[in-house]
Amino acid sequence: MSHQSHSHHQNSPSRALVIGTVLFYLVAALSMVMANKWVLNTTDVPLFFLDTQLLIAVVLFLMAHVVGLLQLPIRLDMQVCKGLIPMVGLNVIGLSFSNYTLKYVDASFYQVARGMVLPFTVATSFLLLHARPSLRILFACSIVTFGFFIGVFLDGTPVSPMGIFFGVVSSMITALHSVVIKKALDIVHGSALHLSWYTNLLSAVLLAPILVLVGELPRVTRLLFGPNEAPVGELSTLGTFLLGSAITGAFGFLMSIASLLSIKVTSPITHMVSSAVRGVAASLLGMWLFHDVITTGRASSIATILFGSLYYTWVKHVESQAAKPANGHSYEQVPLEDAEAGKASGKPE
Repeated sequence: MSHQSHSHHQNSPSRALVIGTVLFYLVAALSMVMANKWVLNTTDVPLFFLDTQLLIAVVLFLMAHVVGLLQLPIRLDMQVCKGLIPMVGLNVIGLSFSNYTLKYVDASFYQVARGMVLPFTVATSFLLLHARPSLRILFACSIVTFGFFIGVFLDGTPVSPMGIFFGVVSSMITALHSVVIKKALDIVHGSALHLSWYTNLLSAVLLAPILVLVGELPRVTRLLFGPNEAPVGELSTLGTFLLGSAITGAFGFLMSIASLLSIKVTSPITHMVSSAVRGVAASLLGMWLFHDVITTGRASSIATILFGSLYYTWVKHVESQAAKPANGHSYEQVPLEDAEAGKASGKPE
């Protein structure tokens, strides 16, 4: 009885802690997207920018280890590294394509471009985990898909085909990522911290030769060593790059740490509220910071995708309450918090 009471006490975090954690994820997700867009508007080295973010997170991990805040496997296990190759490969491709998406589309349109994460995740779970979705789940996916098509085809605003392409592909990668992460956690004996550490470190190493192969090296040299004049009162291109990298790298690391909290803050209600607030806030911040134009079509698209996502969350909650599956083939609830932020830290949602 005392054990049950103790367990119940552990699983009942204070309201302040729950609210604080939800607000942190909300601020972090919005900051990551806006800071990324801010830097990508002024630089033409998206992969080097991503690699810098990952390296900053790695340095912060090491500093936390040195001061005793975290315990990391500094001596790398090559068997673990080999086992994490699929996870790291998907992480690098997904993050790279997400950055390219954000480079080619407005900040307010970013969630539309990546709106197919939910349908792709349900499809991936069906194909790879043989998890048959219910009719209500399929209906939720159809709502989200309809919202995506409104934004891409029915809104009269010109949209970059490259941005849409990168958005769709990165959505597919995110869906695969949610399946692969289970096996990756098994490889590191269930430690989310170790998975974050390995993912950040190995992704940073893998990205270095890739950015050279795609031809970013001359542009990186120009950014670091070329003239960096800027109007009075404004940051230079290099200054923008360094500040943006520091913000996103630090938030990526902090989200890794926050994920170690042994509480489930994304209950259906908090999940739905924070997702809706984030969707609206991202659009408003895009208008304010980058002067994005929110047409009626784009607003309808964002609202439809949000509604479908929230309906999905509610249906999953109702279905999980009605019957707990006996086997392990239930698909993961899609992280409706910012996918990039989640993947950048290599943490499971």
